[in-house]
Amino acid sequence: MRENEVRKLLAKGETVINGWLSIGNSFSAEVMAAEAFDSVTVDTQHGMSDIQSAIEMLQAISSKAPTPMARVNWNDPAPIMKLLDAGAYGIICPMINNREECERFVQACRYPPNGYRSFGPARGLLYGGADYYEHANATIFTMAMIETRDAMGKLDEIMAVDGLDGIYIGPSDLSIGLGHPPSLDPSAKEVLDAIDDVMIAAYKHNVCPGIHCSGGEGAKAWSEKGFRFCTLASDSRFMAAGAKAAIDVARGK
Repeated sequence: MRENEVRKLLAKGETVINGWLSIGNSFSAEVMAAEAFDSVTVDTQHGMSDIQSAIEMLQAISSKAPTPMARVNWNDPAPIMKLLDAGAYGIICPMINNREECERFVQACRYPPNGYRSFGPARGLLYGGADYYEHANATIFTMAMIETRDAMGKLDEIMAVDGLDGIYIGPSDLSIGLGHPPSLDPSAKEVLDAIDDVMIAAYKHNVCPGIHCSGGEGAKAWSEKGFRFCTLASDSRFMAAGAKAAIDVARGK
């Protein structure tokens, strides 16, 4: 089976720089995947993609070097298994609040006896290889999102789940969950302390700490602090920022 470069980089002690796809289009996915990201994630939760466009985006990513990943819209085995069958090598799952929810998520990503994933990896075989079944459980990367006050009170039980590879912080939802306005660059002490607590718990349980960042500077700061999986904004944010910068230059601003 094709190696998972995310696992390979983490095993070497390096930080994964992840791209994020909010635009539901295979060409924008291909453009992002052509850059030097280590992985690229199709966002089916808040991104503008359905399952068909997500499959096309995974195909576009797979034509380039980054590891193809996806964020599912909810902790539901149907989209999890569908995106894995479509060739995603990692799944990010939102709103994991306790051990039971985390077990349900992780087991949906694993074939028996480690989980209850149904066999039929269609495109997964094309991307991963003929021995996909033999190695999928050890290759697919699982990340649970910590976004609520409830989850903050159950970090140890969540991260102790067998088969969980990483946790992922969405700073905006975590901020809301703790009673603060959404922000990719939170400044509230309670939120910053919570992010530190999540990272410390991740290292305690030997899972990868990941976080969504507003851009390159944020990713550099969080990686220096200890985060090992850092997402840089999104394709739509990059497009908007690039357009605004060009317009400002054209108008002499």
